[in-house]
Amino acid sequence: MEKQWFVVHTYSGYENKVKMNLEKRLETMGLQDKIFRVLVPEDEETEIKNGKKKTSKKKVFPGYVLTEMIMTDDSWYVVRNTPGVTGFIGSTGAGSKPIPLLDEEVEVILKRMGMHEPTTEVDFEIKESVRVTEGPFTNFTGSIEHIDIDKQKVKVHVNMFGRETPVELEFSQIEKL
Repeated sequence: MEKQWFVVHTYSGYENKVKMNLEKRLETMGLQDKIFRVLVPEDEETEIKNGKKKTSKKKVFPGYVLTEMIMTDDSWYVVRNTPGVTGFIGSTGAGSKPIPLLDEEVEVILKRMGMHEPTTEVDFEIKESVRVTEGPFTNFTGSIEHIDIDKQKVKVHVNMFGRETPVELEFSQIEKL
């Protein structure tokens, strides 16, 4: 089973409380391997009052929380029975599992929040020599020691002051030699 995004309906105004409660329950019930992220989609809103600029966050979908999870009986039960949750969106009846969001729908929401799903194709390999193209280590060269596809990062050992130093970089900060 793979992780997917689901929409959870909450009492209006309880979105952040549901997020907090759900994250606490994950830990206490040991479900971090089934429920991964809980988001309350928000936009930043800037207004000027009396010549002062004020930025505030406004909920994009009041009354809803997004949850990235692997749908099992346990994870469904934990989310469904979190205080403030009234149910999942896309359920076809009592006790039935909800329908996940489409990847395209999630991508639009995450981009709007300034987050996005990793889409970079990885053509780097362990032990491959690369050059750093941006950041404080620009023009340093080194070899890739670790690739983290989920975080879109690599650990590169660069030669600094005569010794190998591990540096964590984003895929976009390196190029093949």
